[in-house]
Amino acid sequence: MSLGHACVDVYQGAVAALVPFFVAERAYSYAAASGVVLAASLLSSVVQPLFGALTDRWSMPWLLPLSALAGGAGVALSGVTGSYALTLAVVAVSGVGVAAYHPEAARAARAASRGSHTAMGWFSLGGNVGFALAPLLVAAVVATGGLGASPLLVVPAVVGAALCAAAVRSGTGGGADGGRGGEGIGTDDWPSFLRLSGAIMCRSIVFVGLSAFVSLYVRQRAGGGEVAGTAALCVLYAGGAVGTVAGGRLAERYGRLTVVRRAYALSVLAVAGLVLVPGPAMYLFVALTSAGLYVPFSLHVTLGQDYLPRRVGTASGVTLGLAVSVGGLAAPVIGALADATSLRTALVPLIALPALGWLLLSGLREPASPGRAAPAAGPPDRRSRAVSA
Repeated sequence: MSLGHACVDVYQGAVAALVPFFVAERAYSYAAASGVVLAASLLSSVVQPLFGALTDRWSMPWLLPLSALAGGAGVALSGVTGSYALTLAVVAVSGVGVAAYHPEAARAARAASRGSHTAMGWFSLGGNVGFALAPLLVAAVVATGGLGASPLLVVPAVVGAALCAAAVRSGTGGGADGGRGGEGIGTDDWPSFLRLSGAIMCRSIVFVGLSAFVSLYVRQRAGGGEVAGTAALCVLYAGGAVGTVAGGRLAERYGRLTVVRRAYALSVLAVAGLVLVPGPAMYLFVALTSAGLYVPFSLHVTLGQDYLPRRVGTASGVTLGLAVSVGGLAAPVIGALADATSLRTALVPLIALPALGWLLLSGLREPASPGRAAPAAGPPDRRSRAVSA
């Protein structure tokens, strides 16, 4: 499941990685380039909670390989479309594919993890590795062959579909059904869930805004051309590989909300340094920003699932989808402001958003976690739960 997640989330990172090439080869403005990011996010943000609600009612493991193929096909076609409108359309198809994948995948991973924060961190790590590899993959294909070589980007989708199909055949799909059996335990806490979602939206706007423009910004502020920009984007994504696993381990020791709040506080200082400090020091602040944004990533998902124990699919769809994808809705605003003023001016407001997220999280309490309650019940209960799963 983790490897399949990596193959699917390559296509979330690939859209932002393609932005500099659209600007260079097609002379897109900042606003037009950010519109491509919006196209990948808009439908995804709308339909992902819908897929979550559907998976709350029916098991759809077949959706995993199908959605992987759809996510890859859209990005693969984006470089060979003949118009801006067609580019937006195929990127939107990719966004829908990614949206369809996450709720059922998160449910299956949660069932397989038996409620372990660390295990969910490994699942989330797969997605973050996909993000991190996206700039390297796009650079290897498009920097050498131009946008016309983009059909080669479908390869991870084919691999991901095969991995997802293998996971379904080996019983992971059944694990998703087993996850349904645990629902109905406890009461849905919608106020806390909505506050958590608001914080995730703040994080999302920062992450997507930087994903779309940090490559261009570093070129301006640190020099070094395409190599410098690609390196900065890789640092932003690669930090997630460490941050996501670290977040799960830290949560086991200090508690999820404590870790999440401190990560948001770190993000305020890190984003400020990235935007305001010039020169090579920018790379340090890119790394710190990555840590601050990624440490709480998997914890957002398990917190959301525990705040809505009766609607795990819906919670997964929102925390992995709507709240995350909303950052793409803000990207055109950042791009338009950059066109009207400067890219630095457009990025300055991102400093305040992690602080707002911290305020939203400050009054939350740790929810009950039914998935983690089972081990404390003793060996007979563990066996019965394993049989039911």
